[in-house]
Amino acid sequence: MSTPPAGTTKKRMFSHNDYLAPLPIPTGRKPSDVLNTIWRKNEVYLDIGSYSIGSAVMVMWPIVMLFLGLAYFLKDPDALILGACIMVIPIFLLIQGLFREVPLPIRFNRQRREVCVPRDDGEYWIVPWESVTAAATQQSSVSQAGKATMGLLIIGFENPDPLSKEDNKHFSLGFNCGGGTTAIALWECMRSYMEIGPHVLPITNDFEGGREKLRGRNVFWGICCAYLDGIRQHVVAQEVGKALWLVIGAVFLGAPLAMMLQEWKLSPPPDLPYPDIIEWSKPLPPEQWVKRSPELEAAIAKREAELAAQAERALA
Repeated sequence: MSTPPAGTTKKRMFSHNDYLAPLPIPTGRKPSDVLNTIWRKNEVYLDIGSYSIGSAVMVMWPIVMLFLGLAYFLKDPDALILGACIMVIPIFLLIQGLFREVPLPIRFNRQRREVCVPRDDGEYWIVPWESVTAAATQQSSVSQAGKATMGLLIIGFENPDPLSKEDNKHFSLGFNCGGGTTAIALWECMRSYMEIGPHVLPITNDFEGGREKLRGRNVFWGICCAYLDGIRQHVVAQEVGKALWLVIGAVFLGAPLAMMLQEWKLSPPPDLPYPDIIEWSKPLPPEQWVKRSPELEAAIAKREAELAAQAERALA
């Protein structure tokens, strides 16, 4: 499956596509895990998951609050009935999702420069890191309500088995992060981990390494206390805007509930159960670490020179 080279941008009237890999060159963006996709990270591997029950809650919460507000201020119980009719199916699907097993994560091994991609029926692929494809896509539509923009980060993998069936040759994973710079920042989490190291990634979204303080205590109260403490710290630091945003997130987006459900399902996150992958995930001596290909070395050097030139022009 051929894709344009990394760094290519294609713009049309209602679409914008940024091609990020292969080869995985620097994007110039700071890594940001906007969807809490980082489930586990250490010096050997990074687990990226696509399960996001919290996002579903934060989409549904404003609609529920809207109908509750209408029923209260208009003193009209019919608003509650209308809201229940609209939300009954999404709420049912949400509850159903809470009792399903969490899908296995994709594992990026930076010492071997390979990616383990779990598939159906206990199968998995071991894919070379430099063969992974990535693109940030953004689509716009215009209606009477105005302009609406949606976007994805799409990461693709090729089955390394040349004898695989046609319907099992490719696999792609989409992250609903809005596209554009947000999708690029999410991709930069994976690229930076593989090419630089785990220290460049945000620590607060690591469900295994960044949430120890919530273990051994009630998840709900742990989340609420942490959320209130965040508001207090912003107020003490006179960061009124950030404190206000947390309050708005709690009231209008249900952020504490979303965080609690996400934490409940992902503490701890699922691990890859394959014996071969357990062995594959063990650390290697530094002299056995796989090196970048000469093609990637040259592409990174060229891109870094371009980014340095852009920074100089911006300061001029």
